[in-house]
Amino acid sequence: MSSVNFKHYIFLLISILFISIPAMAQIGGNSVYKFLNLTSSARTAAMGGSFLAVKDGDLTQVLFNPSVLDTKMDNSMALSFVDFYTDVNYGFASYAKSFNNIGTYHATMQYINYGEFTYADETGQTYGTFTANELAMNIGWGRNLDSLWSIGSNIKFIYSGLEDYQSYGLAVDVAGSYHNPKNDFTMSLIFRNIGVQLKPYRSGHNEPLPFEINFGLSQKLKHLPFRYSILLTNLQKWDLTYYDPNDPDNKIDPITGEVQEESGFSDFADKALRHFVIGGEFIPSKHFQIRFGYNYQRRQELGVSTKMGMVGFSWGIGLRISKFQIDYSRATYHLGGSPNYITIRTNFSDFGKR
Repeated sequence: MSSVNFKHYIFLLISILFISIPAMAQIGGNSVYKFLNLTSSARTAAMGGSFLAVKDGDLTQVLFNPSVLDTKMDNSMALSFVDFYTDVNYGFASYAKSFNNIGTYHATMQYINYGEFTYADETGQTYGTFTANELAMNIGWGRNLDSLWSIGSNIKFIYSGLEDYQSYGLAVDVAGSYHNPKNDFTMSLIFRNIGVQLKPYRSGHNEPLPFEINFGLSQKLKHLPFRYSILLTNLQKWDLTYYDPNDPDNKIDPITGEVQEESGFSDFADKALRHFVIGGEFIPSKHFQIRFGYNYQRRQELGVSTKMGMVGFSWGIGLRISKFQIDYSRATYHLGGSPNYITIRTNFSDFGKR
């Protein structure tokens, strides 16, 4: 099967999947441990999403897509830090090791720190401070099935401490990838956060985990140092929209008082585009990269109607300095500011080479 026909076949499968998904409500606020889905890698953030379907030895991708784990990552390490809003920050530390005939494993500690809060009552009296943070220990495995196909999985041991409320959970990710090195085309299908809350915050009140089904593909052009990425997110739900009664853009019928909905095609297009994230990576050399991305859902949910600005857009650069890859990016979530992402990775085996 030619690569062109193969891609058409994949797009057909995804189209059928979209049509077959029943209409469901938007996903915000329906689960615990939402930090598991926060973008942590600077490279990924620059290209607009939370994961990438790229198989080029980048250890920072395995936290979301374990099927790209391979022997190129043997003895490599990655550190990532995100300076989020106010006092919130999060990131991860990861290490990978390969074993003959078994596969490649990674161990990743993922965390988020929400900062310090003040106890106060309804009269404004304060009574000290408290903190909140969440952790996840990820152990992942991946291996090639043959020259084109690979699989991988993560298991996550989750802790959440919010003031005096504590919770523990267990989750797994399952992923598969197709990678054709001849034309540098990759696609991945990922099922994330399949799990359970072992100990809820309140006894008898178990809550679901932030389960997601994601699909992505990337292609590096043959005659141009450029890679494009197309991601389809939250395939487990069709309708990701949210009706805000305070939105000034809502049109009210002057006679019935009902909200006037968009036309059939506009409504379908809006719902479909909320699943798409597009990104690009310009690679003039192995020592320097420029990246950009666009997230339609982020722009629709977090933009201000009177002044959208650059909400939904992201950018970043990558630098190879000696034996270290350093990536930096900014993603505009809101007019109030853009988080800073920085990631550093290296392979310890390179230090023994001359």
